[in-house]
Amino acid sequence: MADPAGAHEDRKPGVKVREHTPDRDPDFPEAAPEALLAELRAILPPGSLITDEELLRPYECDGLSAYRRLPLAVALPEDEAQVVAILRACHRAGVPIVPRGAGTGLSAGSMPHPQGVLLSLAKLNRILHLDPVARVAVVQTGVRNLAISEAALPHGLYYAPDPSSQIACTIGGNVAENAGGVHCLKYGLTVHNVLRIRVVTIEGDILELGSHALDAPGYDLLALFIGSEGLLGVVTEVTVRLSPKPQTAQCIMASFDDVRKAGEAVAAVIAAGSIPSGLEMMDQGVTAAVEPFVNAGYDLDAVAILLCESDGTPQEVAEEIARMRAVLERSGATGIRVSRNEVERIRFWAGRKAAFPSAGRISPDYYCMDGTIPRKRLGDMLTAIRAMEKTYGLRCINVFHAGDGNLHPLILYDANVPGQLERTEAFGAEILRLSVSLGGTITGEHGVGFEKLNAMCEQFTSDELKAFHGIKRAFDPQGLLNPIKAIPSLHRCAEMGRMHVHRGELKFPELERL
Repeated sequence: MADPAGAHEDRKPGVKVREHTPDRDPDFPEAAPEALLAELRAILPPGSLITDEELLRPYECDGLSAYRRLPLAVALPEDEAQVVAILRACHRAGVPIVPRGAGTGLSAGSMPHPQGVLLSLAKLNRILHLDPVARVAVVQTGVRNLAISEAALPHGLYYAPDPSSQIACTIGGNVAENAGGVHCLKYGLTVHNVLRIRVVTIEGDILELGSHALDAPGYDLLALFIGSEGLLGVVTEVTVRLSPKPQTAQCIMASFDDVRKAGEAVAAVIAAGSIPSGLEMMDQGVTAAVEPFVNAGYDLDAVAILLCESDGTPQEVAEEIARMRAVLERSGATGIRVSRNEVERIRFWAGRKAAFPSAGRISPDYYCMDGTIPRKRLGDMLTAIRAMEKTYGLRCINVFHAGDGNLHPLILYDANVPGQLERTEAFGAEILRLSVSLGGTITGEHGVGFEKLNAMCEQFTSDELKAFHGIKRAFDPQGLLNPIKAIPSLHRCAEMGRMHVHRGELKFPELERL
């Protein structure tokens, strides 16, 4: 799942979180029938079905979510056949099932259902085939993102999407969230680097979507499934495209004394015809948090810094670095440094990738948002966030995938202080509303999950949400796969005052559950 984020510190013992337990859903059993649990134990190896409350605790949430619940059971299959059997058993019993990868997601996308089974795919972790000539790798869903690049490195290849959590996040989670990373501006998101997937439906049927060719016949169901957050099927195998390792790379670190100038510089670099392999922005709050942690050499006096990288042949890099440097100077950069060697380049990026865990060092809790806006509006958003900090009485430090306008504001709070979590949620909701009003979206790569259900009501109309539910219903008529995620019911939106629909318009039971 998507930056999807870096390695996260465990929440401190005793910290209050929002235990989300919805009213019992009458469409699902109140408790998993003993017959189902017995069937799951027969399917799985010994010790691979967890039902003890203490052992269920590590699975109660994903990433940094303040929302958490316990599942009735956690199943840990070791191969695709066991996944098929588990899905068929849950389908027959009418029991919800929530797929989970490494749990690094940032939108409560793999938060368990209290009446359902959490399906951990962590043991499906083998690289099945790597073809350096065709430049593809076939991997199971539980393979870590970074492990693919490590396996391909001896052949001069790597897997381009690199979310900050790549050391831990799995390729199945990346597919579920359409993860990106700091180099997605040039090399694309997961959807641009996956050729084929194997998916198990809720009925236990196996689908193969996509192909090794440039195109596949029929509808593009591969793109539909990538980013579907586990609502349509369970991915068990992924064929990824491998890219040649660039001969060389250099990174510019540009300092600015004004966030609006920095935002305008991002747009100017792209407008000048350069497509950097990475173009990231950090405000002063982030650099102050990161620098003591990694000693990246950041300019702590700068109000904002840009990291702007070029890769390719030595000649290509030299020419592009010169062009981008000239643009940044014209845009008002107060200081510019170009990495002198690979060690320094890696150090520049190490600070950016450590932004999330660094926030955990300066605040008991933080809430990571994920909106996307047009590049030219970055300055407007940062200015608005400064005003919101005063409104809500909370600090917010900011790191952006600036090249594609993807925001990651980190709202700092302490869940032990009464009212701070609620103010944090309201702060985050206002950021997402502003993202939509500026011409953007409520998510760039972290997905909707449970946390952004209300924000979906801000962005989409009643007819659009009904179309989303129609797609869900086509693959999962009973709504058993990852319920109460990603797509809000029309009634939920109407209750929020975002849409005005009559209850008679809700023709399908799954639309009424919330």
